[in-house]
Formats: sequence, C-alpha cells, structure tokens
Amino acid sequence: MTALDQAAPPATGPHASVGHPWLRPVLLVNLVVEVLIVVTGGLVRLTGSGLGCPTWPQCVPGSYTPVAHQAQGFHKYIEFGNRTLTGVVSIAAIAAIVAVARWSDRRRALTLPTWLVLAGVAVQAVLGGITVRTGLNPATVSAHFLVSMGLVAAAAAAYVESGMPRGPRLLSVPPLVHRAGWLTTAVGAGVLLLGTIVTGSGPHSGDADEPARLGFDPRSVSWLHADMVMLFTGLVVAMWLATRLRATHAAPHKAWTGVLHIVLTQAVVGYAQYFTGLPIGIVLIHMFLASLLVVALVRAMKSLRSTPVQDAA
Repeated sequence: MTALDQAAPPATGPHASVGHPWLRPVLLVNLVVEVLIVVTGGLVRLTGSGLGCPTWPQCVPGSYTPVAHQAQGFHKYIEFGNRTLTGVVSIAAIAAIVAVARWSDRRRALTLPTWLVLAGVAVQAVLGGITVRTGLNPATVSAHFLVSMGLVAAAAAAYVESGMPRGPRLLSVPPLVHRAGWLTTAVGAGVLLLGTIVTGSGPHSGDADEPARLGFDPRSVSWLHADMVMLFTGLVVAMWLATRLRATHAAPHKAWTGVLHIVLTQAVVGYAQYFTGLPIGIVLIHMFLASLLVVALVRAMKSLRSTPVQDAA
C-alpha cells in the first residue's frame, strides 16, 4: 500500500463519495487541458496558422518540428504548439483513466467518460491529419471542433461525477422538466453546429493565404445562428425557472443559474464580434465561453438527478 492509498479516507455506507483526494484534481486537469486545446486550436485558426506545418504527422517533410527555412514564418510555431499540446492531452487522458481505476469505486459514470476522452484524442489526431491534408477543408475543421466539444463534455462528466455521492440516483425534478433539460441540451448542440457553419462561411478559416469557405452567405447563417441562440436562451430561462419552482433541493437551480449566466455573456460577446468585424480577441473569448457552456450544461444535467442524501440536505 502506498502513502497515497493510506491517505485516502475510508469509504463507508452506500452514499460515500468517491473519496481519494487526488482523484478530482487529476480529473480537473483532464478537463482543463481539453478546454485549453480548444482555445489554442482557435488561435491557430484565427491567426491563419492552420497550415503552419504543411504536412502531417511531420511538420515539414523530414522533420517533426519546425525548421528555420520554412516559408510559414511565425505560423509554424503556433501550429506546432497546438500539435504538441495534443501530447499533453493524451497524457492527461491516460492519467484520468489510471486515477479512476486506482482511486475510485469504478462506477460506469466515471470510467466510461474517461475512456471516451482517450478514444476521442485518437480520433482528433486522425482528423487533424485529414484537415491538413485536405487544405483545411471547412467541413473537417468543423468536425475537429465538434469532436473537441464532445471531449470537453466527457471530461466534464467525469469531473462532476467524481464529486457526487454513491447510491441510487433519483430525479430531483418532475420528469417533464428532466426531458426539457435534454431538449435544451440538444438545442445547445445545434447552436454549436451552426456556429461552425458560420465560421466556415466567414473570414477565419485557418489559412492566411488561401482561406477555404463552405459557400454560405455569412450574414444569413449568422442570423440563423442568432435565432437558434434565442431559442436556446428561452429554454435555459425556462429550466432556470422550473428548477427554482420544482426542484427538491438547491443544486439544480444553482447549476442552471450558471448556465444562464454563461449564455447571456456569450450572447453579448457574439453580437459584439459580429458588429465589430470579428476581431480575433473577441472570437477567441467566444470559443472559450462555448467550452464553458458545455461544461455548465453537463453539470446542470447531472444536477437533475440526486441521491436521497442530497435531497435531504
């Protein structure tokens, strides 16, 4: 038995929490690096550095790292930095799997999302190669981003679950409210999908010299995206109100309040970037907030089920 094992508090009773003091920090790191690679990927695209390393898996033919005589200038360092972070993400994903196997009760709600993150990292590596070799085709760039959002969701699910007690989970809200939560989440996914279509139709495709486009009118798809955001915001407000009135304890309302705050902030940032001509800094904030929204939605949906211990608290 190691010192770490000795430090773990004993799990007693059916409602004992996951327990080990190192488990949640490891899962938090796993989540943070998934969000970070979304932001650095956005930086690659926004600076036109998507082909800073024009080959894959090598950066240039004959070298896995940038070389001095490359024509891509500073773009090569931005793209290579993002590729390097993929290795960090892989290590964090493996560490999360080991931590769950060693320091938790190995419940499915913990083990499945950590394995999904590792599998998703492998998918992202392949997608990244396809994206480079297809000259940053906007369809593959969109897929790359959406898979990243899925990985953020899986990492968030593992982290949130690690803070929840064991035992049977019962709905903390009426079934209709729970179904409305899933509908809200689905519409949120639609907002992200339309966001990638807006991006693929706008100026920030990832290549500074020959940007690829989906071919849609940027103004039209931007307003379609805005309409979907309005629907999503209305559903979030409905969930906020429903959990306020019908939840059996405070956690669901608190979680949906967090979602509402991010949605409202994101709406302000979204309109700001549209009316100011899509400046890089604001677009990057928009992408970061999109990641936080995914995390908040996962937390909010998890909060709709609780153990009897939570309900009594």
